[in-house]
Amino acid sequence: MALDTWLVYLLAAIGLSLSPGPNGLLALTHGALHGRQLALFTVAGGALGFVVVIALSMFGIGALLETSLAWLAVLKWAGGAYLVWLGIHVWRSPPIGLDLNRSATPARNRGGVLFRQGALSALTNPKGLLFFAAFLPQFIDPARDLFTQFLVMAGTFAAIEIVTEVVIASMAQRISPWLQRVGRRFNHACGGVFVAIGVALPLRG
Repeated sequence: MALDTWLVYLLAAIGLSLSPGPNGLLALTHGALHGRQLALFTVAGGALGFVVVIALSMFGIGALLETSLAWLAVLKWAGGAYLVWLGIHVWRSPPIGLDLNRSATPARNRGGVLFRQGALSALTNPKGLLFFAAFLPQFIDPARDLFTQFLVMAGTFAAIEIVTEVVIASMAQRISPWLQRVGRRFNHACGGVFVAIGVALPLRG
């Protein structure tokens, strides 16, 4: 990837990782219930799940690009529209809450169970595949090797997601009351980021 494209992708991926989502909430919950060390299994499972989703999205896109490069332009504009819609949805979402009694899982759960829960949270969320199918075409360069771009994009996103979720899990007891207090403003900020990305990225060359 070109350095400037990667830097834009990096900023967008950081914004995505900081936005409300099931894996972040799961890391928050497991951090509060089981502590930081066991929550690391949840984080690792989620990162693996995201890598698989990114692979499915990118190589599905790659198959279309082999048919016609015009598909990339179509995907960029359709993806931009989806990102705007998603931003509006996040903006209007209720604040994140954490109900430990309802979310609690048995304390006897081992790391493998938490790993599986993290992976399934990423893999079974249909919005994840739709989001990456909309998000990734903005950064794909059809003149460069797709597999190398996958390694860079998936590796970058997984690293950011791991760091973000480890911080969330480590500070679970402090973050959950803050999110309940300022959650709506937090959703507005994240939603605004998605709308800005959805409008700006399809206009790039």
